[in-house]
Order: sequence, then structure tokens, then C-alpha cells
Amino acid sequence: MTESLKTIYQQKIVPKLTEQFGYKNIHEVPKLVKVTVNRGLGEASQNAKALESSLSELAIITGQKPVVTRAKKAIAGFKIREGMPVGVMVTLRSERMYSFMERLINLALPRIRDFRGISPRSFDGRGNYTLGIREQLIFPEIDYDSIDQIRGMDISIITTAKTDEEGRALLKEMKMPFREK
Repeated sequence: MTESLKTIYQQKIVPKLTEQFGYKNIHEVPKLVKVTVNRGLGEASQNAKALESSLSELAIITGQKPVVTRAKKAIAGFKIREGMPVGVMVTLRSERMYSFMERLINLALPRIRDFRGISPRSFDGRGNYTLGIREQLIFPEIDYDSIDQIRGMDISIITTAKTDEEGRALLKEMKMPFREK
């Protein structure tokens, strides 16, 4: 079996980043904190089946039970009342986070049609990265026949990096397929 992402991080990435950025303390080296997978469902307020299928899909993809996010305010234009379900999300930490990242990088992203790499610009200024996925079919765990509708999701990768440059270096070392500008 190949090495896990966590052991690669500890044995190869930490020394490389320490040398690259000249860290004096091992705790300065950026690391993954959590990965959140979020799916907004505008139609969930009218369609309970959409909510159920999204819950089961995210559970299959991440290996963890998702939480239903609810509207904080009523918005008449969108026919939403306070407390209505508007999405589902999962927060992954430690082992589940590393195994999800491994599957995302090695299995899911290469399965995207016409894939040329992910945008290196989607950092937030503090070393965290967010990417949007248009369809859930790129994950090998999802069976094509079992889905009722193609829906996307947002994946946020939260790191301890202080700058975008440090976050980019960390994800690049983890073999994240960034597109060349």
C-alpha cells in the first residue's frame, strides 16, 4: 500500500517547507486544519427529496454524516422562511480529512472532464483554499444510476498558513493539481 497523505506530510513536506520558508519552529509549518464540504440547496425548502439525496450523497463521499444548514433570515424573494433547510455541510478533521484529501487529489479531480488543473487564485488571503465542483459524479463512490439530479458542492481547505504563498506551497507539495497560470 502507498504511503498515506499524513505520513508524506510529516516525513517529506514539513522538512521541505521548513527549508523553503526558513521556519525556526516546527509549529510554524502550515498544516491542514479541516476540510468543509458544503452544498447549498435552494430547492430544499420545496423539495424534501433533494435534501434527503444530498444528505446521503455527502455521507457516502465523506464518510461522515452531514449537518443540515438552515436559513437565518426570511427572504421573501426566494420564498425562504427563517429555519428552513437551505443546504448540507460536513466538516472533516484528522484521519477522515486526510483520507478525503487523498481521494480528492488522486481519484476525483482527475476524473473531471477537460481537466487542466484547479485555479491557483482561489485563496482567501490567509492561506485557505476553496474550490467549487460542478457535479458529484467525479467521486468514484457515487453510482451514476442512484442520483436524481447533478448538483455541485464547495470544498474549503482550511490551513494554518499565514499567507496565500505558504498555503499554495503546502497544497502543491500535497500534489494538488494547480493549473499553470
